[in-house]
Amino acid sequence: MDTKYLTVDEAADYLNTGVRFVRRLIAERRIAFHKAGVHVRLAVADLEEFMQSGRVEPITHGSVLQDLGKVA
Repeated sequence: MDTKYLTVDEAADYLNTGVRFVRRLIAERRIAFHKAGVHVRLAVADLEEFMQSGRVEPITHGSVLQDLGKVA
């Protein structure tokens, strides 16, 4: 098993966010994490899953027309 774990600081760098944001995600249980004694580690796969769960697809001409058909 080749699971890579990151510290909170490394996870913040990986996500290109601040450390406070990552700590808030952990405190609010919005992201999976692992405790090793007093240390917190985040799996890269869990970070990727979190980012994919927030993915928003772009609006296309076809999707607008499809949505207009639902309203009528």
